[in-house]
Amino acid sequence: MPFQKSLLPPPTAVIPLSAIPDAPQAAIETGEPPEFSPPASLSSHTVCRIVSYVTAEMVALLGVRVQVRVDRRRTLAHVRQVSMYLCHVALRIPQHDVGLAFGLDRKTVGHACLAVERRRDQTAYDDFVCAMERILSSIFVTSEIVRHD
Repeated sequence: MPFQKSLLPPPTAVIPLSAIPDAPQAAIETGEPPEFSPPASLSSHTVCRIVSYVTAEMVALLGVRVQVRVDRRRTLAHVRQVSMYLCHVALRIPQHDVGLAFGLDRKTVGHACLAVERRRDQTAYDDFVCAMERILSSIFVTSEIVRHD
């Protein structure tokens, strides 16, 4: 599925950590983005579901609206692969837990991660995956920083 590079946000569109009111001080001082992980209050199944929904919405925004049946199945499989990759690589959820969340085996998760890594040689595809990683980092870092007491 071709991704339109022009629709992706530029890499410089990331908000600096100093602009976030409750950002961890260590992250601000080093200039490095904090490692993000899902909040402890959410199960890995819930996190994987959120990642899958966000990925599906982004693919729908960037993809062709009218699809034949075969293309729809291919798109769903592609969304699932990217979602599993993001859960495992970006959010550091173990392959076994990702597999359980998607109702698949950990070897299938490994295959999905390998397939996404192979496709990242294409610039537009790599930009899409990087954009998804930034989106997920903003979702899960913000959920840890902003607390409603």
